[in-house]
Amino acid sequence: MTQSLATVSYLGATILFILCLGGLSNPETSRRGNLYGIVGMTIAVLATVFGPQVTAGGLPYIIGAMVVGAAIGLYAARIVKMTQMPELVALMHSLVGLAAMLVGYANFIDPAVSVGLTPAEKAIHEIEMYLGVLIGAVTFSGSVVAFGKLSGRITGKPVLLPGRHWLNLAGLLVVIWFGYRFVNAHGVSEAMLPMIVMSIVALAFGVHMVMAIGGADMPVVVSMLNSYSGWAAAATGFMLSNDLLIVVGALVGSSGAILSYIMCAAMNRNFISVIAGGFGTEGGTPAAAGGAQPAGEVNPIAAAETAELLRESKSVIIVPGYGMAVAQAQHTVCEITKTLRERGVSVRFGIHPVAGRMPGHMNVLLAEAKVPYDIVFEMDELNEDFPATDVAMVIGANDIVNPAAQEDPTSPIAGMPVLEVWKAKTSIVMKRSMASGYAGVDNPLFYKDNNRMLFGDAKKMLDEVLAALKA
Repeated sequence: MTQSLATVSYLGATILFILCLGGLSNPETSRRGNLYGIVGMTIAVLATVFGPQVTAGGLPYIIGAMVVGAAIGLYAARIVKMTQMPELVALMHSLVGLAAMLVGYANFIDPAVSVGLTPAEKAIHEIEMYLGVLIGAVTFSGSVVAFGKLSGRITGKPVLLPGRHWLNLAGLLVVIWFGYRFVNAHGVSEAMLPMIVMSIVALAFGVHMVMAIGGADMPVVVSMLNSYSGWAAAATGFMLSNDLLIVVGALVGSSGAILSYIMCAAMNRNFISVIAGGFGTEGGTPAAAGGAQPAGEVNPIAAAETAELLRESKSVIIVPGYGMAVAQAQHTVCEITKTLRERGVSVRFGIHPVAGRMPGHMNVLLAEAKVPYDIVFEMDELNEDFPATDVAMVIGANDIVNPAAQEDPTSPIAGMPVLEVWKAKTSIVMKRSMASGYAGVDNPLFYKDNNRMLFGDAKKMLDEVLAALKA
């Protein structure tokens, strides 16, 4: 393949990637957007493998590596559960970071890379390598820790070291100092120590950064690491003088940054406070002194009574959460929705931007169960309709329906936009127990007079509700 044909292929792949992002912004066009991404990536890979920069001698090794990677990816895609998608995404981000590190080190130890470069060009290329390894190392270690937190292998409670901000500042100064030494080093042997020290500091920073972030902020962390992986890919593109990697990395990095901003706005948080950590514990976050504490008695309800309430309703809003994903109850939810709609009941779904463990988690689950797109609404589109709703049914959600966000200014989640399910005539919350949510904050909704608690496994309870509806 000639250089001009490879360039045209890269241009076509770039256009397809842009169309892919545009398609993924809407559930109705997401399948088409995904197809654009697959075709674009296929073109990009073929143009690279058979491009002028790959010699005939290296081709068998590349194809062999691709076969092994494809087999692992196919196996992972076949066995992964929908509830495991967040940790799978985090793991994929870690591989992008690792790839950026390896490419940076390969460029660093290859003497042919700097042959023919002017001193200025050589300095620029060394900065590209240094930054590429730095971003890649932070992305790799941070994503591995995020994978551990999301999969339950590492505690979701933030680990806050004394003077952690000073530690981060000290690490930054060390990275800058050794970056200066790296650029001014003479030869690979002299530059090796600054590169290794920077890599160790960057890996430690990635671990420290994500360990300090609490469970409630994990959706933002996934989005943030997505952005980091994009910038790592862009840095790799600069190292390899590959225009496609630069453009695609910038697309992923910028879109991830925008998504992180949206996630933070949805949680009434700012990005710096998320990075600083300290919010979202697994054991419960104590409210400030004088804060309102939940009081009253809960009103339990049985599956048969729930079915009767749903049957007699004219309008129902269902709010899914991570509990629905864990119980894999989305298909039963779809059957209940279909049954109610056949009886003339208006059924809609309310999706909070941070429901689940990653952006769009609930939308993916509902789409998998074939819930119609036109009855799935974002929080802002639906919140004003709760007062006119007969039943608001919450399935495994907690923090995103917590009235303390509006009613208790001392609450850790005060000001966070939430779905106002308590304003419906009757709200039904499905939970295994009275335990607090991922943010570790108690929920006064459970004690509201118009609220009912349906305790038990979501799948089992919903199956009973469905059976009662069809009886």
